[in-house]
Parts: sequence; structure tokens; C-alpha cells
Amino acid sequence: MTEMSPAATAAAVGTTGFKAPGTTPARTPRGYTPGLAAVNCGVYLALLTPVMVSMAFKIQHISPTPEQATANLGLVLGVGALFALVANPLAGRLSDRTTSRWGMRRPWILGGSIVGLGAFALIGLAGSVWVVLVGWCIVQASMNAVLAAANATLPDQVPAAGRGKVSGVIGITTPLGILGGNFLVTFLPDDFARFVVPAAIATVLSVLFVLVLKDRRLEQKPAQRFTAGQFFGSFVFNPVKHPDFGWTWLTKFLVMFGYAGIATFLPFYLTEKFHLDEQAAITTILFANLASMAAMMISAPIGGILSDRIGKRRPFVAAAGVIMVAGLVLLAFAPDIATIIVAQAIIGFGAGSFMSVDLALATQVLPNPDDTAKDLGVLNIANALPQSIAPAIAPAIIAIGATTALGGYATFYLFGALVALAGAVLVYRIKGVK
Repeated sequence: MTEMSPAATAAAVGTTGFKAPGTTPARTPRGYTPGLAAVNCGVYLALLTPVMVSMAFKIQHISPTPEQATANLGLVLGVGALFALVANPLAGRLSDRTTSRWGMRRPWILGGSIVGLGAFALIGLAGSVWVVLVGWCIVQASMNAVLAAANATLPDQVPAAGRGKVSGVIGITTPLGILGGNFLVTFLPDDFARFVVPAAIATVLSVLFVLVLKDRRLEQKPAQRFTAGQFFGSFVFNPVKHPDFGWTWLTKFLVMFGYAGIATFLPFYLTEKFHLDEQAAITTILFANLASMAAMMISAPIGGILSDRIGKRRPFVAAAGVIMVAGLVLLAFAPDIATIIVAQAIIGFGAGSFMSVDLALATQVLPNPDDTAKDLGVLNIANALPQSIAPAIAPAIIAIGATTALGGYATFYLFGALVALAGAVLVYRIKGVK
């Protein structure tokens, strides 16, 4: 993409408020950064509240035994994450081809949030695991379509030199979403409210972003038809032709694998190891996430801004991964609730910097500027796939670990730490970015 002068940018935007394809403004449009941060915060509020707290207890309420609850939770979250894996790059690819008079990204952002709201309501009312599973799959598909379209606006709207700063601001939205969800769950009385209220907030924030976004608009349909080959191509790339993008993908996958299982099984970890009841576990998770989110809110913007100023991405990504590993090890051996909270703070500090700088790094190694949303969607597979694999294999690792002195959940967290450490090391295989 080429950068434009303010005058040229104004001409490209025109009186309609839409940007022409293939243009990047010299400055980030006013209102864009808080709008993008808001929609990300809303989506994470809706998606991560169930992952962190409410889904575990929803499954527990409709499962006959604790053992079945663990297996059912792994099933629901694992299969749902597969839908996220497919939906994110596919929606990104389709948004690159969208010729709506509303723009390329806005229909996906608005439509996805509305469909997701309905699916969250279905989960809240569900009386069986299978209905929850169907609802969660729809949620993952629709809300990841929102994320794909919204985050594809970053290279559309922000010059390359400023993306670390914007990515850092966006990085804060994850802890805010998690913290907001934990806070809400503490006061919401039942399963229905715990799923629907965060989703309703996400829908409102999506509408607000749609209203302020000066979206790109395609005036003509792409000459090449969307074929079956392109459909399957939405989920793959050539790591030999684009090795830096390949290593970026693998780094993200490994680090996020270590991170993926923490929240999912923390409610069960607390109730089993520390014998907490449901309300005490929810309160403990709230305090643990307060510590984690406070740390993320510090590290996310600092990491992004410093990486812009120094002109390096890899050291920040590697250091962030190692910090997360240290927190995972501490979590595995935590002797009391206070240590759980400290461990979550350490993990949060590393995760905040990793997520912000990693996104900035990724935008600098994209294979094709004409397929921005598709390529970012492929990269998001590295974020979504661990959320499927980790819950799927967790019951087996936990069962094996339960036969040892470490215990099941400690074994699972240590396994995640080893995988994340590998990701932190492999970031230095990326050669095109310092």
C-alpha cells in the first residue's frame, strides 16, 4: 500500500466518507483508534466471559458428574474453536471482496454481532450440552467474523509507522473485556444473563464503530470469481515462499497454546485443589483477573510504543513469551490463592506485551497487501487453533497428571509452559523484522 498526502487522502475518501481500495492515509483518521478498541473490547467481553467463567459453570449445571463436566467443557470449547478457525480467515477473505454500498468491512461487523447476540441467548436458555455446543459454534463463527473485518481495517486506516501504538491500544481491550466480563458475572444471577448481557454490550459497541468507520469500498466486483480453490486457500499460505509469515504464525500458535488452557480450566482447578464453592471460585477468578488485567494494561501500550520507538519487534515478543512461561510455572505449583493471583498477574504482563507487539510484527510480514483481511485471518488461525486443541487434549493430560504427585491441572499448565517457551525462542527465526 502507498501512503498519501492529506489532500490525496481527502480526494480518495470523497464526500461519501468511504476510502478507495489500496490507499492508506498519512494520518490515522480521528475517532478510528477508540472505535476499533471499543469493538475489540466488546467482542472479547462477549467471547472471553464464557471462556473465563460462565461456560464452565453452565456446563457444570447441566452435566451429571464432575468428570463429565470436564469432558463436556473440552468438547464445547474445542469444537467451537474450530468454527473460529474457519470463520475468521473466511470472513476476512469475503470482506476483501465485498462490494456493499456500506463498505467492505462494516456489513460483517454489524451482521456478525447481531447473529452472535442471538446465539448467546440460545446458550443461556439451553438445557443440554448439545444445544450449548450448537450455540457456541454459531457464536464463534459470527464473532470471529466481526474480529476479522474489524482488525482488517488496521492496515486500511493506519500508516505502518503508527501501527505499534494502535496495536498497543487494542491490546488493552483484551484485559478490559476479560475484567469487565468477570465483574459482570459477579453480579448477574443466572446463566442467561451471564451470556446475554456481555453480548448485548458487544453489539452496541459494534454499532458505534460502524457509525464512525470511514470504510473502504469496492465499486466493482473482483474480476476473479470466488472459487472452491480460493475458499480452501483462505486457510493456508505458502511458508516456503513467505517464511517470515510462517515463523510468525508458528510463534503465535505455540505461545497462545500455552495461554489457551489457563482460563478454561481455572474454575475446575480452584474447586478441586482449593475446595472452593462456585461463588468463591468466581470471586477468586475476579481478583486473579484484576491482577492480570492491570498488568496487561501496563504492558500492552508500553510494549507497542517502545517497539515503535526502538524499531524492533522480536525482542519484545520473545521476552513477553518468557514472562508468560514463568507465570504458568508459578500457577502450576501455587500453594495458595494469593500465589494464583500473583501468577495470573505475571502471565497477564507477558500476554499484554505479546499480543500488542505480535500484531504490529504480523502486519509487516503479510504476504499480499491486496489480501490483508485474508492473511490476518490465516494468522488468527494460530490464535484460534490452540483454543481448540488445548481443551481437546486437556482431559487426557489432566487424567495422566492426576496419577502423579504434581496433580492433573499442574501437569497441564507445565505442558503449556514448555510449548509457549518454544514459541518465544522461535520468534528469532523471523528475518525480515528486527
